[in-house]
Amino acid sequence: MKHYYTNNENLESSPEEFIYRYQEKELTFISDNGVFSKKMIDYGSRVLLDTIKIDSNKKSLLDVGCGYGTFGVSLKSVYPFLQVEMVDVNERAINLAKKNLQKNNLDAKVYMSSVYDNVFGKYDLIVTNPPIRAGKEIVTKILVEAKEHLNYKGEIWAVIQKKQGAPSAKKNLEAVFGNVTIEKKDKGYYVLKAVNWLEAE
Repeated sequence: MKHYYTNNENLESSPEEFIYRYQEKELTFISDNGVFSKKMIDYGSRVLLDTIKIDSNKKSLLDVGCGYGTFGVSLKSVYPFLQVEMVDVNERAINLAKKNLQKNNLDAKVYMSSVYDNVFGKYDLIVTNPPIRAGKEIVTKILVEAKEHLNYKGEIWAVIQKKQGAPSAKKNLEAVFGNVTIEKKDKGYYVLKAVNWLEAE
């Protein structure tokens, strides 16, 4: 069976549209078969979005495994000063993310990338709801390789369920970054944050 973290061009299309209210913004999303959480913004992503706070000194954000654009669209709408980039391995997700930016009159860069393969910049923020079903190796790569793509004082924010590996994700972030905090626990979901304190040479 093909999952949302793969690229299946032959999957039948059956688009759906729904409204998501984030802070004071009313956002419209188009979703489809073959992407994660087709009917609504999933609970874990909502927990992260309700937890994250972004100061104006943060200028750039990368959404890894963006799906149809949940984080990139929502955060750009509330923090318009952010330069947002969104990546996913799933072509349908990429096309939906682009549509959802247009639908909400937002501007961001969206492109195909398996984890960080096509990512060459550095960012003040990386956000991810990693694709657990893609396997532990992919999830770990998203977390531990984030440091190479973060500016000094840059932050990675990730949401993972406890039963799907949040404790080991926390250990992996601690090992690479030397710090990690659990910003929130909600119904088994952990929102984890790690900060890159290593200044560029």
